[in-house]
Amino acid sequence: MRSEILEFPTRLSFIIQFGVIGFFVTSIHKNHKSMPVFTLRINGKEYKTDVAADTPLLWVLRDHLGLVGTKYGCGIAQCGACTVHIEGNPVRSCTLPVSAVKTAKVTTIEGLSKDGDHPVQLAWDEIDVPQCGYCQAGQIMTAAALLKRNPKPTVQQIEDAMHGNLCRCGAYHRIREAIISASKKI
Repeated sequence: MRSEILEFPTRLSFIIQFGVIGFFVTSIHKNHKSMPVFTLRINGKEYKTDVAADTPLLWVLRDHLGLVGTKYGCGIAQCGACTVHIEGNPVRSCTLPVSAVKTAKVTTIEGLSKDGDHPVQLAWDEIDVPQCGYCQAGQIMTAAALLKRNPKPTVQQIEDAMHGNLCRCGAYHRIREAIISASKKI
């Protein structure tokens, strides 16, 4: 049986072989343009990456730069698992296009502290916060940003700041307790 490759303008090609239809993305296209190169400042280092301008920062971090501490949770900026700092502010990286970062300083969980000794990280260990741990990088990044802005928050301020970070295991009481503990050590 013969194989056919049919090319379409969307760079999606179909293979018809042995009566089975499959598809693959091809980078060979008459109007193919090279990707822009972005220079990013992440965790105190400079990275260059060539990706589409609308690629979410999360996927640049994980798939192109190997910084996998930042997690994918929902893809619509509603759960907080993908939280990073942009110029010290907590931002959901799953919906932030890499082109919007420009020259801003990005900090991921890997860059929060050199040896995992940030007060929030130490409090997380002390209180034994994580259960499954999946949301914890985003929780820690949001808590660290809160404590940088407000080193002695009230319980209500903690709850307001952490409100958008979801924990499927329901460890909210331990998260709050760890933030209070960290605030006493800052």
